Amino acid sequence: MNDSSLIALEPSTGGTLTDRLFEALQQAIVEGEMPQGSKISEPELARRHGVSRGSLRAAIARLEACKLVERKPNLGARVVELSAAQLIEIFQLREALEGMAARLAAQAMTTAEIDALGALLEQHGQQIEQEQGQVYFQKQGDLDFHFRIVKGSKNRQLIALLCEDLYHLLRMYRVQFGMRSQRSRQAFDEHCYLLNALRARDPEMAELVMRQHVRSSRRNLEQALA
Repeated sequence: MNDSSLIALEPSTGGTLTDRLFEALQQAIVEGEMPQGSKISEPELARRHGVSRGSLRAAIARLEACKLVERKPNLGARVVELSAAQLIEIFQLREALEGMAARLAAQAMTTAEIDALGALLEQHGQQIEQEQGQVYFQKQGDLDFHFRIVKGSKNRQLIALLCEDLYHLLRMYRVQFGMRSQRSRQAFDEHCYLLNALRARDPEMAELVMRQHVRSSRRNLEQALA
């Protein structure tokens, strides 16, 4: 594996060693510090961090479940590497599922949840100003606008698909492709339009805005890949 020194374990905050290993590796993959297709060397990682192979293998197994790592015969574990066509398929999936999530969220989110989403968006707006519109980087989990929308749908199947099974893989593409585009300010504006649709309790508009938002990101990606 390349650039193992970039991976640092956070100080213990109550999670297990496996949890901390998983989070450190996950962040390195999502943010591109561990490049797509790079080999994961268990002996090297275990030596660098002074951890058992058992804890490390458990963390890597969780990365496999998140679709960030794949095992190939005679090659071992590697960071996932997708073709351009497969990346487009991921965005097509997002357009359909996140559009549905936005429709449901317009009906299911509480007023307090929508207000909290608005406060989060204000923070993102400040970030855009500080970066002069060059970068729109959202931290994972509750600090991620899309994550909040999916959670707000209150649909357990959608949440499982988008926030558990595919979330980190989707985030990987959004971080590594979206944050380097010229769409930062436009993407933020689209988030604002979506927030307005949620506040208006307009499910049709919420789905339309989300679908258009993801579609625009896909087209931007297609141009970048071309």
